[in-house]
Amino acid sequence: MAGPSLILFLGGMGGSPVEEMVAACRHAIARDTIERAQGSFQPIILVTDREAMGHGLVPWVMVESSQGPFHFGTRLREVIERHDIEQPFYVGGGSIPLLSAPELGAVAQQLSRATDTVITNNPYSADIVAFTPGKAIDAIDLPATDNLLAQLLAHQAGLRQVLLPRTAAYQFDVDTPTDVLVLKLHPNLGNHTTAYVDSLDLDTSRLEVAMSYLGDEDAEVLVAGRVGSHVWSQLEGGTACRVRILAEERGMQADRRSQVHSILGFYLERVGLHRFFDTLGELGHAAFIDSRVIFSHLGLRPSRSDRFYSDLGQPEKIAHPFIRQFTQAAVEAPIPVILGAHSLVSGGLLALIEIAVVDRGGMVR
Repeated sequence: MAGPSLILFLGGMGGSPVEEMVAACRHAIARDTIERAQGSFQPIILVTDREAMGHGLVPWVMVESSQGPFHFGTRLREVIERHDIEQPFYVGGGSIPLLSAPELGAVAQQLSRATDTVITNNPYSADIVAFTPGKAIDAIDLPATDNLLAQLLAHQAGLRQVLLPRTAAYQFDVDTPTDVLVLKLHPNLGNHTTAYVDSLDLDTSRLEVAMSYLGDEDAEVLVAGRVGSHVWSQLEGGTACRVRILAEERGMQADRRSQVHSILGFYLERVGLHRFFDTLGELGHAAFIDSRVIFSHLGLRPSRSDRFYSDLGQPEKIAHPFIRQFTQAAVEAPIPVILGAHSLVSGGLLALIEIAVVDRGGMVR
């Protein structure tokens, strides 16, 4: 098919109540994305392992089931070839909850005018990838996940790479409960996402206190984990506080966790949990921590459920003894400590900066 076509993948999460909560939020985001894409993309194809996601969608949305063993690259190529898509725009489930209909339309126009081009929000960990021609996917080693799709299309298929703006609208996605907490505070949500997050009984007080320091010129905020340079610049230019940044293990992959080395992890091993969190209180008024780097440094592989309950600060629901103790110590820390994954110290912080600007009487964009 000629013209930009939206391909949205949604699935792969569920199980415990906290995982189901995040999955349901991603479903709401997907519905908003589909509605915002109307008029800019034809067709719109939803690939999902949950049949219920197709219920209630407008008739012009194609729903494809993705049951059984799943390989991302293979499945994407199948969709492109079956529908003869010339200009695919892939979006991962839970991505772009803040991207407006005009902004989606602008990407569609950019793609429609392009030749031999791949457009992405992040070449190293992409969850938005638009490219042309669609047959370029035949020239790459099909990836098991979406992270390297844009990079492979550039390096193996020879497509010219174009980066989307490094703003919250393009960078923020929902992977963890911390991201859901951020959404509860953000004003620029679609109708489905707004209704869902408003229905959740989640305590955002710690996050609100931590976020308030971003606008305090007398405060200092610690950010640690897989922090990119674009986040550094936004923190420096878009906040009033002083910022202490500890960036490490930006290339951390799930399949090489045993090779992860973290300064915070080494310090935690040396002084123990309580001194570790007391020290954070000496380094700033609030801390945003990518806890997965620390867990990987320690050689821990907690379940997704345990990681998610840790993000919410609910140690009583965590099965892993150390993760439970770590989370309890974080909750009892002398400053608000916000735990999360890579998304917290990337798009999540960009979104929090936007919210802080609104709270100070400014405009989001």
